Amino acid sequence: MKAWQVTEWSEPEGMQWNEVPVPEPAAGQVRIRTHAAALNFFDILQVQGKYQVKPPFPFTPGAEVSGVIDALGPDVDKFAIGDRVLAMPQLGAFAEQVISDVNRTFAIPASMPFEQAAAFPIVYQTSWCALITRGALKDGETLLVHAGASGVGMSAIQIGKSLGAKVIATAGSQDKLDFALAVGAEHAVNYSDPSWVDKVKELTTGRGADVIYDPVGGDVFDLSNKVIAPAGRHLVIGFASGRIPALAANRALLKNMSLVGVFWGGWVAANPTYMEETHDALMNWYKAGWINPRVESKYSLAELPLALRDLANRKILGKAVVVPQ
Repeated sequence: MKAWQVTEWSEPEGMQWNEVPVPEPAAGQVRIRTHAAALNFFDILQVQGKYQVKPPFPFTPGAEVSGVIDALGPDVDKFAIGDRVLAMPQLGAFAEQVISDVNRTFAIPASMPFEQAAAFPIVYQTSWCALITRGALKDGETLLVHAGASGVGMSAIQIGKSLGAKVIATAGSQDKLDFALAVGAEHAVNYSDPSWVDKVKELTTGRGADVIYDPVGGDVFDLSNKVIAPAGRHLVIGFASGRIPALAANRALLKNMSLVGVFWGGWVAANPTYMEETHDALMNWYKAGWINPRVESKYSLAELPLALRDLANRKILGKAVVVPQ
């Protein structure tokens, strides 16, 4: 089979498109014939050697995949060959076939396209953890979603709206603002203009946002603390801006605000049943039409370096996937 391999730390263009042996599933594992694999920003960091986990060489990146099970490991009775599934292998998705642990593999409905299924698990699981488990977003509250046209931003907008929140999104260009509105935000504000703070205050009649969903960090984090409501929760999702900010403790005191970390991977590790429970709940919401992943860019698997470069250059709206030919 063909697979992308990282043999040294490099840019995405330094990966190798190699012929490799077909992997065999061990106990508690399945093998999936890839129909689609989704891109995440941390894939780029892994290739560059900048991610917190550094696998030994050679390795195949990719953590979101959908397809059909074509082999079962010993003692696997949860699935059958031919089942349509999505999976979250920690590595290996950017290949024609991938091994996944059973507890990270989930059935998908026949009505769900493979491209949507691949784009679904990590971003929606992350936003569920952020908004429901950690942020306790309530009906009628105001949710401010930064990077609203990203994969996690899209999922946060849709989950927040489904919870009954008033959703304000930020993004950095008109096409991204339009996308955020199209996936459910009530208002969209350009955060490349410093006046976005005043616009959020205006939209909330001066009160600010009850919950701030922040995968950006940097200057956006700093300014967000000017528009957080009393007793608001600022959710730290990541640092796409590249700068890890700090908060003066007196700001938290004066506004009775909470700074809430959201490390979905750590939460899952500490709560072994959480991933499956969250998947089941999200599938019910998907079937009800409350959430709907938008895959705006599709590449062939052989074009993975180009796809990752477009993601790095902020050219992707929603989610992007690669598909074998």
